[in-house]
Amino acid sequence: MTDAAARFRAAIEAGDLDAAVALCSEDVVFRSPVVHRPYRGRAALRPVLDAVFTVFTGFRYVAEYAGPDGHVLEFTAGVDGRDVQGVDILRTGDDGAVRELTVLVRPLSAATALRERMGPLLAAPGSGGDG
Repeated sequence: MTDAAARFRAAIEAGDLDAAVALCSEDVVFRSPVVHRPYRGRAALRPVLDAVFTVFTGFRYVAEYAGPDGHVLEFTAGVDGRDVQGVDILRTGDDGAVRELTVLVRPLSAATALRERMGPLLAAPGSGGDG
């Protein structure tokens, strides 16, 4: 596992969202499983992570995969009584900072519940994403 991926995983597992965001580049691009346009920048990423920690229950990483272009952290969690399986896809820049974070989740019923729960939490002006 790359150093950036290991530190990101440790920060998320510890619930240290400030540390996780600090590991990202200033212009990090976050691609949500439930929003069409990406969120851009650390300031937009922080509220998304807050919302995830509010909505998900029992979040834990269960596997990891690495390749020359990035790192994948597989997770399980719950949302509204539904089991969620997902992955965090991390890509880092030459400086070691996370420059892209893409999240994918399944099944569709869990993704729908995630969208319904997170929508109101991210409806603040300037949040960066849309449906």
